Amino acid sequence: MKKFLWQDRVEQVDQQIMEFMAGEDVILDRELFPFDIRATAAHVRGLERIGILTPVECDTLCKWLDQLQQEFAAGSFVLDQRFEDGHSAIEMFLTEKAGDIGAKVHTGRSRNDQVAVATRLYLKDSLETLIGLDGHIAQACLDRAMQHADVPMPGYTHLQRAVPSSIGLWMGGFAEAFTDNLAFAATVLDLVDSSPLGTAAGYGVNLALDRDGVAAELGFSRIQVNPMAVQNSRGKFEIMALQAAAHAMQDVRRLAWDLSLFTTSEFNFIKLPASYTTGSSIMPNKSNPDVVELLRGKVATVEGAILEIQAVLSLPSGYQRDLQLTKAPLLRGIRAALQALAIVPPLVRGLEFSEENMRTAISLEMFATDIALSEAVKGVPFRAAYLEAKKSLDQAGEPDVASSLAQRVSPGACGDLQLDRIALRLEQKIREFEAGKSTGQAYFQK
Repeated sequence: MKKFLWQDRVEQVDQQIMEFMAGEDVILDRELFPFDIRATAAHVRGLERIGILTPVECDTLCKWLDQLQQEFAAGSFVLDQRFEDGHSAIEMFLTEKAGDIGAKVHTGRSRNDQVAVATRLYLKDSLETLIGLDGHIAQACLDRAMQHADVPMPGYTHLQRAVPSSIGLWMGGFAEAFTDNLAFAATVLDLVDSSPLGTAAGYGVNLALDRDGVAAELGFSRIQVNPMAVQNSRGKFEIMALQAAAHAMQDVRRLAWDLSLFTTSEFNFIKLPASYTTGSSIMPNKSNPDVVELLRGKVATVEGAILEIQAVLSLPSGYQRDLQLTKAPLLRGIRAALQALAIVPPLVRGLEFSEENMRTAISLEMFATDIALSEAVKGVPFRAAYLEAKKSLDQAGEPDVASSLAQRVSPGACGDLQLDRIALRLEQKIREFEAGKSTGQAYFQK
């Protein structure tokens, strides 16, 4: 029979109730387990520095924690229903291997700050990955914008033909959007980058814990000072990270929508890479943009996770067991976003543009704004020029698409894309991130 950490005697525990309370926690903890082990090792070394553990005890526990990490990575240690959760699995493993020394590992901490620090490390790792993906997508879009800066394509409002535009403008828009997403995720990372370890159940402990030293060892830039703030930020920081993912996924959805339209036979502006399409099970003539459609839909998983956690957080101050229910949506939402974002850069790089079809789709009425503005430049009141252009469009003659784009010289428009400014800001944000990140992983190697 399984014995729980909090039991003071062996007694029959109602299995139905325990299954309800534990839920899928031990399975979800598989994703957090390496972070939990890492934080436990830092906590052990912190206890040694304040004299709670001897150097020998510290070395023994760290050796077994390293062994646990290796066994878990190799699959020989399985986090399963034998354990209440990942935290109890660590303590039971250490007690089994190191005896009474293992029972000392929980001195000065609670499962409350233990799960908080493992989750915080997971959030930092996920946000760093998210920032890297945002940067790669921005760079892929920027490269395509520069390669095809002056290639004409129709511009639409209300899904109706509006004015002549260009691939440079369209792709440049996504490059700037994902640069913004990178900056937003970096801001969230800065907020999340604080160690909750050493606050126990939300009220501190009667030990002079080396919280700053442990935080530095774990790669945090600071500690989260107030123990109550630690507990009250649970769920809140998870929502922030998911919102950073959701911002990127909203732009992925918009790109996917564009591609869904532009790859249809009715538009036929763009061809997707073959690996991003599938065939029909019944119609031999079909090549379906299934990957793009799933990219469009995946934002629902992230937004749903945010709403689920928000619904849980109607709570008073301090720890409440409800907070356990934030773990599943967090992991589900982050996993969905990172998986989706990872396949966007090669999708963008692999797009094939039908320049002839896009140019042909730019019809006469799309030059009406050009005509009106050319008269306004001569001093005609714009509204009068607008009405005259509307009446005399059929007398305008054959329009010149290249000239129309070149004359659109407001900063950022087709005649002055200023892609270099977007590139400079992207490079700056990448440098800021690389200078401040807590791991040695290179996110922006080409």
